[in-house]
Amino acid sequence: MLHRRTVGDVMTQDVVTFRPDTPFQEVAALLDANDIAAAPVLDDNGAPLGMVSASDILRHETGRPDPQGQDGNDERAWAKARAQAAGALMSSPVFTARADWTIPRAARELRRRHVKQLPVVGDDGLLTGIISRSDLLDAFLRSDLEIRDEVEQDVLGRILGLDEGTVAVEVRDGDVTLRGHVPEPRLIPVVVGLCQGIDGVAAVDAHLAPAG
Repeated sequence: MLHRRTVGDVMTQDVVTFRPDTPFQEVAALLDANDIAAAPVLDDNGAPLGMVSASDILRHETGRPDPQGQDGNDERAWAKARAQAAGALMSSPVFTARADWTIPRAARELRRRHVKQLPVVGDDGLLTGIISRSDLLDAFLRSDLEIRDEVEQDVLGRILGLDEGTVAVEVRDGDVTLRGHVPEPRLIPVVVGLCQGIDGVAAVDAHLAPAG
């Protein structure tokens, strides 16, 4: 089987975290110093309780629940705008991911939850890392050389056992072009399907024919 990268492969393991009583000034300073948009707030055991974001900092700085200056009637939003520590500043409940999730599953969850980061937790519910939109994007922005090597070595060589040079592989901007021969006609859709399953592949154009 091809190795499909998971959240555990691309997540950040060295995570900036806060405690509920971390002062606002320290939260703002750490987010700025580490150039990150958000970070999790953990309980005493290391389980995520919520997330503090740059937007939360901006709400506090403006003293208004809406960073754009449009006041609202949401008392919780007003409380966050007046918060003095991470516990009151954070957004909760927190949505989490698992290390064994596939990249597409994590991307769908980010989109469904309308968030930019997801803390990653283990079976015990404790933090093991964090995954962001940029991490997922990097997973798909693989070089053409990386993709070609995986097609040649894993799909054509290790899985199908074809001799080197039987199928020529060209990759340009993630588009894979295959030219050559395979032992049996039924292998053509198999080759295409396996190539389509490789991370970073945008399309597969197969010019393949049965040998002989």
